[in-house]
Formats: sequence, C-alpha cells, structure tokens
Amino acid sequence: MESHSPSASGAGRCPMHDAGFATDPHQVYDRLREQAPAGPVELAPGVDATLVVGHEMALRVLQNTELFARDARRWKDLNEGRIALDSPVLPMMAYRPSCLFTDGAVHLRLRKAVVDSLARLNTTRIRRDVEPIADYLIDRFSELGRADLLGDYAKLLPLLLFNKLFGCPAEIGDTVTAAVSAIFDGQDAVRANEELTAALMELIALKRRRPDDDVTSWLIQHPAGLTDEELKDQLVLLMGAGIEPERNLIGSSLMLLLSGTGVRDSGMLIEEALDHVLWNQTPIANYATHYPVRDVDLGGHVAEANTPVVISFAGANADPALEEARRAHSKGAHLAWGAGPHACPAKDPAQVIATTAIERLLNALPDLTLAVPEKELEWRPGPFHRALVSLPVTFSRTPATRTATTLRERVAAMPEAERPASLPSSQPARQAPTRRKGFWSSFLDVFRV
Repeated sequence: MESHSPSASGAGRCPMHDAGFATDPHQVYDRLREQAPAGPVELAPGVDATLVVGHEMALRVLQNTELFARDARRWKDLNEGRIALDSPVLPMMAYRPSCLFTDGAVHLRLRKAVVDSLARLNTTRIRRDVEPIADYLIDRFSELGRADLLGDYAKLLPLLLFNKLFGCPAEIGDTVTAAVSAIFDGQDAVRANEELTAALMELIALKRRRPDDDVTSWLIQHPAGLTDEELKDQLVLLMGAGIEPERNLIGSSLMLLLSGTGVRDSGMLIEEALDHVLWNQTPIANYATHYPVRDVDLGGHVAEANTPVVISFAGANADPALEEARRAHSKGAHLAWGAGPHACPAKDPAQVIATTAIERLLNALPDLTLAVPEKELEWRPGPFHRALVSLPVTFSRTPATRTATTLRERVAAMPEAERPASLPSSQPARQAPTRRKGFWSSFLDVFRV
C-alpha cells in the first residue's frame, strides 16, 4: 500500500497507526527488513521509534541489558516536550515503577516478587477458576444462537479471571473491570486510570488487613517487601500484560479453528491453533520498548541514544532465517513470549487459560460457525497488538444451563461439612439494587457458594 512507502510519514518513517498497517502489518515488516534488521517507524502521530524486525537482532536487544535500558524516563522526546501528553501510545510507553520499566537491582527485586507469586498458580487452580467464568459467559448468549466471541467472550473472560486471581470483592472488581475496559478501548483513559488506581489501592489496603489465597495477598506477603505504590503497579502490569494478549490469543485461535483452514477441515488441535497464532498472529505484535544508552548501529540503521527501540515479535517471527523452525512450529524459536531478563513470566498459565476457555466454548457449542467470511473480519488499528475488531458467529440455540451444572459439580466436590444448605440459583432473586451491578458482582451473585 502506498501509505506504507518509506516516505509516507515524517522523516521517512513507516506509520504503524493506520488501517493499512492493521490490515497488513507484514508489509511494513518486510519493507523494513529489505533495508536492515531494524528501521524507522511512527508509532502514533509525532511518536518516532526504531522497530526491530530481525530475529537475531531482536535477541541481541532483548538480552543486552547494559546497552539497552527499559526505563522510559530516558525517553528524550518525551522529556523535551515533543510527545503530546494525550498521545494514544503514552499509557503503554510511559514509565511506571514496575518490573517492565525498571533495570538492574530494582528490576530483579520486583520481578522476583511477581514470578514467585505467579508460580503459586498451578494448572488445576487455573482451570478451576476459568471454567465457571466460561460457563457464565456462554450462558449469557447460548440461547440467542449468535454472538461476538470477542466482545461477549474473549474480552470478558480474562477481565473476570483477573478479578478472581486478585481476590477482588464485588464493588472493587466491578470498578477494575470497567476501568480496564475503558483504558483498552481508549474511552476517557485518564479518568479510567484514576478509577483503576483508586480501586487497586483499596484492594491492597483490604488485603493487608485480611490476606487471602490470591495473587494480591501473595505479593504483599513476599519477602521483597513491596510498598503500596509498587504493589499497585505490579498489579497494573499483570493486567496489562495478561488481559489484552489473552483476549487476542483466544480470539485469533478461535478464528483459525472456525475458518476453512481450521479444525473442521484439518483436525487441528487447540494447542496447534494456539501455537500457529503465536507464530503468525502474535497477540502482542510489537512492544518491549528499550532505550539505547548511546547511539547504536542496528545492522545498518542507527538508533540514537534515549530514543524508543521497539521489538517486533511478529516481524522477528516472520524472519526468513526462521523458515524451517516456523514450518515445524518449533515452540522454542518464536518470540511471542519475549526473551531475556524481561521475558513473560506467565506463558504457561496464559496457555492454560486460553486452552481451557476454547475447550469450554467448543464443547458447549459444537456447531459454531463464522457469521461472515474470514476475509471480511477486521483488525483493530494500533501499533502494539494484533487484535480482531469482532468475531461474529452463529450456532444452534441451547439452554443456559451450564452455570447451574457447574455449581452442582463444585458443591458435590466439597467436603460435606462445607456444603451450603441450598444451591444458589443461577438467576438471583430480584431485589431493589442500591447500585448498578457490573459483570463481576453479577458473577459473584451466582457463584457465591
């Protein structure tokens, strides 16, 4: 497309923020790769960066912590006032005191708290938490015979799951769900960020008083001794690094399984679909922003000191040098989970979540069919993600009985002394609400056993 010629943006930079890039991002990756393993791009209007598209070069940047820092306070254009404070990429790039944006000893301390806390989430627990949420969401649309699997399922499931993992009570969880949704959708992000911050600080105060068996409590109890501000920012990191990628992984995998190249014609397994997406539709396609501590030559393109160097996980995965590994779908070669000291610490839980969510959906609605031809599906514009706008499907209408069945199974598995006297109804009794209930409090009304 002409819009992606090297001269299409300021200073010969390829734009990554328009509909053309969303439709065919690999045209940009290929064009840059023709010149060097890294090249100039525009992430948003007025936001210049270097994009690394070569696999070997990406590994060099990701693993060289002495030359490439993660601390966004180095960002020269931002410090000198050349980045608008309402820039749409600022929420993803601005400094936060989390393990994503720190270096050295501070990074090691914060990351250890996160890694150790996530390590306490085993496969059994994750599946146990995902399944009732999946059933609850499926029951909301199963009687209609149609749904948008992005908006009605893949988007909401990770949001509700993080409320569960963080141990959010009803009102805090409703605020977190609404605020995170608004931030990702670009709806008054400043106000939403303020509401999210207030809700998480309230959650932290609650868990300091009454710790429980959840990620928030584990982070509080960790020997690293995180402050409330540090706790808040690690929770924000976990949500940002988990919700958007999970939504895209589930959505793109379902698209593949429901398309002509998917499960019906080829017998593709869910795990194979996930791996295909990680290679070819990388959910977080471009991120891991670094700042060179000095001018550095990236194979023919010079990145100036303290300017953003963004890793294209999708571009690196498509590097011709990986053709054999890509053809074999070698899980160890792709960069969807990053690499080096900042590699994703939750890749195993993320895959369990996606697998369980997709299994639950396909088992409940076995005749799911795309409502539009695959070529008519649209991709959401943005420099960082690879995300569908929607995934409309049709299926045979089925009764919304899965929630009640799951409740009975959960109660039956309890020790007799812990079982409730009566099974909660999947349709809570009507009462005059004192506030408008959100998804999380509505879910808790059903599953409070």
